[in-house]
Amino acid sequence: MIISVPSSTANIGPGFDTLGIALSVTMDVEIGAATLPEADERHSAMKAFRHAGGTGPLGASTKIPPGKGMGYSGAGKVAGYAAALVQAGRDLDEARDHVFALAAEAEGHPDNAAPSTYGGVTITAAGRVLQLPTPADLRVVVWVPDKETSTDASRGTLPKTISHADATYNVGMVAMLVGALATGDLEALAASCDDRLHQPFRLLDAPDTAAAINTAREAGAVAAWLSGSGPCMACLVEPAKADAVAAALPTVGGHTKVLNIAPGARVIDPPY
Repeated sequence: MIISVPSSTANIGPGFDTLGIALSVTMDVEIGAATLPEADERHSAMKAFRHAGGTGPLGASTKIPPGKGMGYSGAGKVAGYAAALVQAGRDLDEARDHVFALAAEAEGHPDNAAPSTYGGVTITAAGRVLQLPTPADLRVVVWVPDKETSTDASRGTLPKTISHADATYNVGMVAMLVGALATGDLEALAASCDDRLHQPFRLLDAPDTAAAINTAREAGAVAAWLSGSGPCMACLVEPAKADAVAAALPTVGGHTKVLNIAPGARVIDPPY
C-alpha cells in the first residue's frame, strides 16, 4: 500500500503561516517497502511513522527538492503519520484531521501540513482548515534555485515587531487574496500578493528569487511570491500562458517546474 502526499507552496504572499497550495510533486511512502526503496530512520517520513507507532520498514520516494521552500518536511511528516494510522487500521479519509493535527504540531507551523493533507488551496488558523476554490484551472509555475535555504535561519531574519500600519496592510492583502480566490477575480488576485511581514526581509538574501518574481509577473503570471521561506519562487498562471512564463525564467542558477494544483494525501495501490 502506497500513500502519496503532495508537496506545497506556503505563505502565498501576505498569508504568512496561514495560506498554502498543494502541488503535483509528491512524497510517496509504502508500508512494508516492497516496491519503494526503504527509508532510513533519519528520513522525515520515517520519524513521523515511528512517532505515531508505525512498525516495520517504510519505503519512500520523492522528487520534492529539500531546503527549497516546497514543503519537503511537511509532506514527509504527513506521509509518515498517515502511513502509521493506516497501518493501525484507520481509513485515511476518516483519519485526515488527525494526520493534520500531528503533522502541524511536529512541523511547528501548519501552512505546509494543511495543503499536503487536504489538497488544493488551504487556509489554516487556530487549528482549523478551510479549502478555497481555485479559479480558472490555474497552473503553478515554480522556479527552483540551485541553492538551499534553512527555514530556521530564514525566520531569524524576520523582525520581532511590526508597525500597526504594516499589520493593517497585510490584513487587507490577505482579505483581498482570499476574496479573489473565492470569486475568481484574477485582477484582484494579481494585486494581492504583496506583503510586509516576511518577503521583503527574506528576499534581501535572495536577489535572484526577487528578480524571478518580477520576471514571472512581467511574462504574464497572475500572481507570484516567495515560496515558503524560499529560495523558490512560485506563481499562479493561466494554462495558456504557463509555458511562456516558464520559458522566461532563468535557466542559469536554477530550473523551472510547471505543476498542477494537487489533491491531498491519498492511498494508491501498487504497481507503483
